[in-house]
Formats: sequence, C-alpha cells, structure tokens
Amino acid sequence: MSEKTVVGYADRFSVAPGESVRFFVSTYAPGPYRADLVRVVRGGEIAGGPEVNAALGLGVELEPLDAPFAGAYPGRTQRVAIGSCATIPASPAFAQLASFAIEALVWPTRPLRGDAQAIASTWCEATQSGVALHLDAAGALALRFGDGSGRVERFATGVPLLERRWAYVAARFDAAAGALELVSEPLPVDAIADLVARAGRAKRRVAPAGLAFGEGPLLFAAWRAEPGEKLVTAAHFDGRIEAPRLFRRAVAIGLAASHARGPRDPELVAAWDFARDLESEAIRDAGPQRLDGATVNLPTRAVPGARWDGSEHDWRRAPAHYGAIHFHADDLADAGWESDFAFTVPADLPSGIYAARLRHGASQDEIPFCVRPPRGAATAPLAFLVPSASYLSYANVSLHLRPGSIFGDPPPVPIANDRFFLAHPECGLSQYDSHADGSGVVVSSLHRPILNLKAAANPWGFAADTLISAWLRASGQPFDVLTDEDLHREGAALLASYRAVVTGSHPEYWSTAMLDALASYLEQGGRWMYLGGNGFYWRIAFHPTRHGVIEVRRAEDGTRAWIAEPGEYHHMWGGEYGGLWRRLGRPPNRLVGVGFAAQGVDAGRFRRTAASRDPRAAFLFEGVAGETIESGSFVGSASFEIDRFDPALGSPLHALVVARSENHAPAMLRTKEEFHETKAWAPDPAVRADMVFFETPRGGAVFSTGSISWSLGLLGNGGDNDVARVTGNALRRFLDPRPFEAPPPR
Repeated sequence: MSEKTVVGYADRFSVAPGESVRFFVSTYAPGPYRADLVRVVRGGEIAGGPEVNAALGLGVELEPLDAPFAGAYPGRTQRVAIGSCATIPASPAFAQLASFAIEALVWPTRPLRGDAQAIASTWCEATQSGVALHLDAAGALALRFGDGSGRVERFATGVPLLERRWAYVAARFDAAAGALELVSEPLPVDAIADLVARAGRAKRRVAPAGLAFGEGPLLFAAWRAEPGEKLVTAAHFDGRIEAPRLFRRAVAIGLAASHARGPRDPELVAAWDFARDLESEAIRDAGPQRLDGATVNLPTRAVPGARWDGSEHDWRRAPAHYGAIHFHADDLADAGWESDFAFTVPADLPSGIYAARLRHGASQDEIPFCVRPPRGAATAPLAFLVPSASYLSYANVSLHLRPGSIFGDPPPVPIANDRFFLAHPECGLSQYDSHADGSGVVVSSLHRPILNLKAAANPWGFAADTLISAWLRASGQPFDVLTDEDLHREGAALLASYRAVVTGSHPEYWSTAMLDALASYLEQGGRWMYLGGNGFYWRIAFHPTRHGVIEVRRAEDGTRAWIAEPGEYHHMWGGEYGGLWRRLGRPPNRLVGVGFAAQGVDAGRFRRTAASRDPRAAFLFEGVAGETIESGSFVGSASFEIDRFDPALGSPLHALVVARSENHAPAMLRTKEEFHETKAWAPDPAVRADMVFFETPRGGAVFSTGSISWSLGLLGNGGDNDVARVTGNALRRFLDPRPFEAPPPR
C-alpha cells in the first residue's frame, strides 16, 4: 500500500484569464516531484475496482494540457504554521524597558494540557532570551526570563487556573531590586460557581544583570520558536485573552491595583483593546504609542469577554463586552508555505475545472482550481455554479473516519488521502470539527492542504460535482464555471448574462450577498436548476479581503456538528446574526421550492406524481418509460440529504411536485430543527425528497431535485438512465429562449 508523499494547495480557487494562481507544495520523501496542468474531466471512486466504477460513471479522469509550469521541481518538506496568536512588531518602546509590569485577563480552556501556554511573550525558545508570561504544564501562572547566555529564571505560582473561568494575571520586574512577582486572581464573576477559585502569588529575587523585556516582537497566545524574519511559533495558548497592558515600571499588580489605574496612567506603555477593529485582523493599542499589531491564523473574535453579562448578544452594540479573542493551538488560516510555481491563465483557456497535478514517485496529488470566464463577460448561455463555500466548510472533514458517526464505522483501510490526514492533523480542521478545547471551528480556509478537495476521493462534494461538469461536457453543452465566492463578491451582475444556472450537488453554505443575487436573478427571469440537496441552509460570511476564507456561526438550531456558545451568534465579519437561513426568515423553499428535510444513507428513489403529466412540466419526463426514476448510481437517486416541498416555509403555491421519493430506511432521519419533542416518527411522511418545478417572473423557472445523490446517477450506464434523461430535458428547455408562462392566479 503506497502512502501519499506529496501534497499542495493554491492561493485561489477561482481565476480569470490573465490572472495568476500560485501553488504551494510539500513532499514527504526524498526526490523531486513533477507538476503539470490537467483538466478535471471526472472524479469520484468507490471500492470495487475500475470496472465497477466505470459502470457507475465513476473513476478519475484527468486530461493533460500544456502549461509553462510543467516540469520537475526539487522536493522539500514544508512545515505547517498551525496555531493562532497576535503579534506586535519589535519596538524601541519594548527595548527601553528595564523594569516593567504586564497584565491581562485570561479564560483558559485547556489549563491542564500538560505543556507551556504563552499569554504574553517576547521569549524566543531557540535563543532562550526575552520574557514570557505563561501557564506551565500544571496550569499555573508562570514566568520565564532569559538573557540569551544560557541563564533562564523560571518560577510559578503553583496554583492552577480554572478551566473556562476568567482570571486576572500579571507579572512585574523591578530591575533595581532584582524583584520578580507573579499574581493570578479569579475574577468575581460568579460568587457561587467560583467559590473554590484561588488566587496565586509568587515572588523571587534575582540578579538583574542582563535581564530585559526585549525589543520584541511581543506575542500574545504564543512565543517564538526560533529567531528570524519568518514568524515560527510554539507554546500556543488555548482560550481567551483580553485587555493586555504593559507598563514602563514595576507598578503594583493585582486586581485592585489594576482597577485603580486609569487609561491615562503615566507609566502606561501600551493598552491593547481587542474590541477595536474587531472585523479586521488588526490589533489596536489604545495607549500613547499606538503599538498596533495583527492576529495570525485568524483566531475567533466577536466572542464574549470578561465584561459580558448576557444583556447584549450583538458585539456591535456593546463592544466593551466583546474585548476578548479566542485563540486555539489548532487554528489554521494559512499554512505559511513558500510558493513553488505559478500559472497565469491564458486568454484561450476555456472556463472549466482544472488542477495542478503533482507526481512524486508512486504518489500523486491534484490541486484543483476553477477558470472562470473573463470578468464582465459570459462565454456560454449556461453557468455551473460550483459550491466552493461548501467545499471550504467540509475541508478536511473527518466525520467518516470517526467510529459511530452517521456514516457508520470508518473503513478498515482508509484511502490514501484520509491516511495522510490522519497522520498529519496539522493540515487543519473543517467546520464540522471542534477544536481540541471543545469549541467549534468557526473559520475555514483554502490556504492549506485540503485532503478531500480532490478528484480522487469518495463521490461526494467536489468529486461528485465533477460528475455534473462531466455530464455537461458529454452532452455537448458549453458552460462557464463560476464559484460561490465569485457570486458573493460580484452579486447579481455575475449571473445576468446567463440564460440558466446549474448548481452543484450540495450548495449548503450561502452568504447574504449570494442569496440576494439569486433572488434578483430569479426576479429578472433567470432559470435555476438546483441539482442537489441541503442547499441554502447555513448563513456564512466571507473574509472581507482574503480569498478562500469563510466564517460560520452555528446558532440556535439545525443539524449541527457543534453548537455556538452563548453570545457568539453574530459573525465577526460583518456582524450578521448567524445560523440557518430558515431561522433567519429566508428559507430556501421561497427561492427553489424545497428545503432540507432529512439525512441518511439509503436507496431512496423518486416516483412520479400525477403532476408530472401536467402540460407545464411534462417536458421533464420525455423518454422516461416507467413510474420510478431509475438512477445509474450505487445509491438511490434520493439519498444522503434530501429536501421537501413545504408551503408553510414558503414553497410557491403554483409549484408542481413532479416526483416524490420512496423506499427510505428508518435511518433516514428528519432534520433536527423540526423536532419539537423526543418522539420519533416511524414511518415519517415528512422524510422525503420532492422534485419541484415552477415558473418565476419574466419567463423564468426553477427545477429542483431535492437530493444530494441525484448527480451520482448522471453518468451511470453510460448516461443512459432516467436521472440523465430528466436532467437533460430540464436543461434543454431552460436554455430555450421561449419564456415560461406561469399559471393564472387561483
């Protein structure tokens, strides 16, 4: 069994002609690797071998293309820069400090993790120089102080901080007296729950010669592992830090003393207010010298701080309550690798799905990207909207590798990509995972190896969507490829030139701008083919400036892998209230006729209804001989996650339910947000997929399949199956310029 020895990522997922995309590669065995450009014709593989996959329309197919970057490159192992922190650049204000005091409020989430966790630090582990205020392996407040000559002073209070409890922590150094002091005090937040919380205090006399605060950089939530211009960090803190302050003298420390000092204390060097510019990556100093900095690896902001009392849940309305940042040792927004090569998209390269293919010995990797049409232009009447936001949310998802998950027990021998991820968890988490401290993963980024964003993967997500693009190419229909982020950034104007738009199989994560664009497109006569399920479900926010970074807040209800903490329902990017679009008053039923109904893996299939023979929709079933819609897939055409027509949620009253799923197993469970009690329904009539057609203003229309697994049948039996026939009928009519005519009002 060969192991994966080469992986990579790109800095963009969508690129227009004339624009460049950079690639970042790491190898894990000796020798060079080769790179070339391929068109991703088709992906998705299941167990059983090439013949089984071919019969089902599966199997990886990559078409080699000429590209200037093709060739051999030296292999090297690049370290993933995992873990978040904040950094303040080196400053003479730091270097001038002989005596000093530093304080902060902390909320540790893993105080007994068993290793050091930096709170505020100029310390460099390699040179053993600088100072670090940190938690020691036992969770107690500690200080280390070194001069770079091998001399290091270390001491601690010996009193562990309590998990998920706010505490005041501080250290001071009086250079004249050679006196060091540490203080940790629990904040009086809850006199009952925190009755057992203890203060910690320690003092030590040292020879002051050579000991200094250091010029920096000053880090919060980590320290430097080694010197140099490139930041390499270690000792990451798990938890929240708020209101760090630095003083130029060894002022008195402790809660009472801290409260007595105002914002204009003459000894103040810096007072960092993490609530300022919360939407950005900036760290703002409210002190006299404006020693601003930046976060690293996008720790979670817009989280309650020590002052939060539950009276306000929107950080924009009470910024003083949201002065904390939640740092994680396993945050990852950018792996920090050096680029190996770049590709400028030529003007004559058609819009489509491509990849940089990497080959290293017997190992292979693909780094996919989409070539969109030139900005401001369409090159085909049809657009394929690739659900890139959903790819990001599920990036490196490991649910299928966990025993007892909804997908069943993990396979005894995971595929090579899964084995690599299990061996390299530093590649980062999905938004379906929790951090090591139990908090949900809020941010997901493209800028790291994503082991399930591959053609050579299970036919789900990206691999499943390549079956749609492969079917479109096989049908001879020209189409442009667009991504979720394109739609978010450019809005309705992006879709205006297209007669019809086809979605991917699982367009689950949508921003407000995306949903607004879809509504506008449909109002202007656009035609929308929703070839998936569980779509338009969660509200997300895109990073305001970075490509390929999204945020989710799993608020209130829904099928959630984790639950957002109280006070954390509003996005840090934009401040919108997060959660389900259904709970936010914009259920998908209003736009596409159906909304999420149930989840599970079974052999559900569609059966035609009487409405399928209505003259308005009869075109969909031309060439379909039977009453059931047969699929060429290894699962039923209505499986995984399915959507239901529901007028109570806004499904248009004139919509036709032309087919309805049947044959669902008991394990196909109704979506959680519809449970009002613990009773289980068996059988449950609400567990079904509804295939829907309806007309929209100005001659437009919507066709929704309501099933993630629909696309898996498109290429089965060589494309000779009912799923392909119905989809083809819909596509041809939706591209026909003849307007659809809505039925007369009832």
